[in-house]
Amino acid sequence: MLEIKTFPQDMSALPVDHQDPRRCLVSGVFEETVDVQGTPRTFYTYLTPGLRYNQPCLVVAAPEGVSGPEYLEKSAWMTFADEHKLFLFLAVPEKDHWKLDGSDADYFNKVYLQINARRSYVTMQDNIYAFGVGVGATVAQQAVMKMSTEWSGLASFGDLDPHALLNTETSAAAENTGKTELFISAAKVQVPVWMSWSENTGTNQAVCAYWMKQNESDPERFTNAWADEIYYPEKVVRKSQVNEEHIAQVRITNHFQGEPDSERIQAVWDYLGLACRHRGFGVKQLRYHIDPEKYGFTYHTMEHQGFLRCWYEYVPAKVKESGQAAPLVLCMHGRGGSAESFISLSGMSRVAEERNFIVVFPEASVSKQPSTGFRNLLLWEGCFEGEHIDDTAFLLRLIEDVKSRNHVDASRIYPCGQSSGGMMTTKMALTAPKVFAAAAPWSALVSPDAELVLPESIDPPVPFMFLFGDKDWLCAGDELGEIKVAEPIGKFLANLIQLYELESDPSTYQVGEITYFVFRNAKGTPMLTVGRVADMPHANYPRESWIAYDEFMSKFSRAEDGTLLYMGKPAL
Repeated sequence: MLEIKTFPQDMSALPVDHQDPRRCLVSGVFEETVDVQGTPRTFYTYLTPGLRYNQPCLVVAAPEGVSGPEYLEKSAWMTFADEHKLFLFLAVPEKDHWKLDGSDADYFNKVYLQINARRSYVTMQDNIYAFGVGVGATVAQQAVMKMSTEWSGLASFGDLDPHALLNTETSAAAENTGKTELFISAAKVQVPVWMSWSENTGTNQAVCAYWMKQNESDPERFTNAWADEIYYPEKVVRKSQVNEEHIAQVRITNHFQGEPDSERIQAVWDYLGLACRHRGFGVKQLRYHIDPEKYGFTYHTMEHQGFLRCWYEYVPAKVKESGQAAPLVLCMHGRGGSAESFISLSGMSRVAEERNFIVVFPEASVSKQPSTGFRNLLLWEGCFEGEHIDDTAFLLRLIEDVKSRNHVDASRIYPCGQSSGGMMTTKMALTAPKVFAAAAPWSALVSPDAELVLPESIDPPVPFMFLFGDKDWLCAGDELGEIKVAEPIGKFLANLIQLYELESDPSTYQVGEITYFVFRNAKGTPMLTVGRVADMPHANYPRESWIAYDEFMSKFSRAEDGTLLYMGKPAL
């Protein structure tokens, strides 16, 4: 008999694992509730022992006629979550029966919102997958059709009711959840899907046709050991795939009935788990997940202030073979993120592969989550038991460690990062300016929760490229003329313009979604470039990595005496 727990009201007394700082503080099956139009609804959360934050999330709509705890105990889902160290969430019907009028699909989507709240654990909106079993298959279909941009994949097991087509023309409203990382786009987009049923006829066939149209599927049919029908995306791709990769297939298994066993779930997961989704301009984009080990990353650790700190390191084969010194880029994730997740979301390793530089993805220190008290939310320049964690020192040690094992061009070291990682980028440029040739913070410059302390000097000067979205709750505002940034950011940039003696009237141009403001010094060097991204919330996307490196960072270096160079010539 499963023990059903509730999360502690105050988690601040729970111990943090110093050797694995982002390990969940609790484990087991927990009952949670979510409000659906004023009515509390129950769902169950399973955290396997040793589970770490930001792992993929499986959200399952249970079949009818069995209680949530009983289904968890008898089905293969918990064992599967144990084996793969995944988050598992179970949505259950009221009084043993699902309502197919759309209200239970809204409940299912509310579960998605709830698990992103970071009250007792930390998930990411980028790797959450919907599953439905029996009548729950219809609920999962309705939910994903209504809020497609929030789900990285969908699998249903069982014949679909005609109500599965309820939301083919309906999307939820876009929603800004306030001062959080979560933003609901809720548009119609491509979604990787796998549907198992008796046969591809009737309503099942109509749902298949819907997803084939949504995913722009080629009608040619393929098969494998588990799928009777596989429809790949059409062969002609009209748009660049830097940000949005055209990867969503439609897979069908016929002659299926009953409950999926572990082997079938594994086969489906081997496909769905390839995809992740992240915020960008417009809607959330779908991308392939980059497996660090398969891609060729190496994993490194060091002890720092009592914690085992880690990073992923990527050295392209051409860099290793050339024997020449290569630039080094530090790429830092945002609040609550992780080194591994930011590899896929930033795409910077692909830039490194094409441009022949070394890139490292370090993981932030821990900090307390004020609303509930759990003490290991990953955050740069964190704090534990009242002691500030010096991440500047950690990153400088990391750089020396990388240099000890690789041929690094010390004149071309660059920090970049998003949100909390953007703040850390600024901190590194201000506190160790001799180390860095240029810096590129994204969607953050300074902390909104700390007193703004403007530097009196930056010696030697470090050029900045700052990219942010015009819908970013942290960065957008009414300061600095047409740039329209929030007040603290405006003050920081104005101070930078003054310190560097830059022109007060910037050059302006627009490329696609970005409007650029370029501030030059007396020699014409662009010491500050600000890019405002249209229709983007608090986010980053892969093209920013290409822009930051190709259009800005790579143009700056330092001479042996520390003199800043711009395209090989003195910048000042």
